[in-house]
Amino acid sequence: MTKTNPGRFFEDYAIGQVIRHAVPRTLAEGERALYHALYPARHALYSSDEFAISCGLDGSPMDDLLAFHTVFGKTVPDVSLNAVANLGYAEGRWLLPVWPGDTLRAESEVIGLKQNSNGKSGVVWVRTRGLNQQDEVVLEYVRWVMVRRREEGGDAPEPVLPTLSGTVAPQDIVVPEGLNFDAYNTDLAGETHRLGDYTVGELIDHVDGVTIEEAEHMLATRLWQNTAKVHFDATNRDDGRRLIYGGHVISMARALSFNGLANAQMIVALNAGAHANPCFAGDTVRAWSEVLDKAPTAVPGVGAIRLRLVATKGRVDGFALKDAAGRYLPEILLDLDYWALMPE
Repeated sequence: MTKTNPGRFFEDYAIGQVIRHAVPRTLAEGERALYHALYPARHALYSSDEFAISCGLDGSPMDDLLAFHTVFGKTVPDVSLNAVANLGYAEGRWLLPVWPGDTLRAESEVIGLKQNSNGKSGVVWVRTRGLNQQDEVVLEYVRWVMVRRREEGGDAPEPVLPTLSGTVAPQDIVVPEGLNFDAYNTDLAGETHRLGDYTVGELIDHVDGVTIEEAEHMLATRLWQNTAKVHFDATNRDDGRRLIYGGHVISMARALSFNGLANAQMIVALNAGAHANPCFAGDTVRAWSEVLDKAPTAVPGVGAIRLRLVATKGRVDGFALKDAAGRYLPEILLDLDYWALMPE
C-alpha cells in the first residue's frame, strides 16, 4: 500500500468539493526580512512600525503579497502539483491585515471544471480562502489552473464555467480598521504623488530592472512551501528548465512599481491576472503600470487606485501589451489588475 501522494489530477476534482490544505504556517518577522531581501520592496507601511502607527495601525503588518504567497503555497499540493500552468486570478480581496505571529491556513472550493479537447488535461477553478488562528478570513481569491489528467482520453465531466466579476467593486474594498492618512508623511514614504495627482489612462514606466536568479527563485518558492514540480524538477519540462513561480514575478514587479507608485501602499483587491508567458532564470524583469480607475473608500482621506501592473522581460520600448490578434506579446510575463490604497 503506497503512502506517498502523487497529487490530484483532473479526474480527482468535483464541483462543490472543499479541500482543507495541510500544514498551517506561523509567520514571523524573519519572513518579512527575507521577503525584503528577495525583492526591492520599499513601501513604507510594510517597512516601518512607526510609519504604520502614524497611519493609525498598531504596527507594520506583513506585506500583502507575503500573505498571498503563504496562502497560495498551502494550496499547491492539492490544486497545482500536477499543473501545466496557472492561468489566472479573479475576485481577490484582502480582508484583514496579517501580523507577525499570525498562523495562516487555507481551504479551497472547486467552482468550475472543463476538460480540454486534447483529452490530456483540463481547467480547474477554485475559490481559496486564507484564515488566521482565530478562523478569520484574511484573504480570498479565485484562480484557475490547467491540470494534467491521470489517464488521457477518459470520460469528460460536464463543463461548469463559473461566472466571475470583472472587477472588485470599490464599495467591496475593505480598509483595515484604524487606517487613516491624516498625518501621512510623503517625505518618509518616498514620493509626493497622491491620488489626485494620477489620471485614468496614465502610463508609468517604473524604469528599473532586476535579473531573475535561480538561487533566489528557489529560496522564495521554498519559503512559500510551494511544491509545484515545474518549479523544482528540471526533468518535469521538455525543455529541461525550471519555471519561475509566477508569484515571484508578481512580487518583483510590485516592488519595482515603487518608483512612480510609492504611495500605493496596500494591495486590497485583485481584479484579474494572467501569467502571459513563462519566466526563466536569466530573464531581466521590468515593469510598467496603467491607471485604470480611481475611487473613494468609506474612510475619508483614504482613496483607492486601480492599476494594471505589467511585467516584461528584456528591453521593451513603449507600453505594447498584445498583438493585432489580441495575443500577449512574447515579452509580456504578467498582466495584473489590482486595487491599492493611497492617500487622497
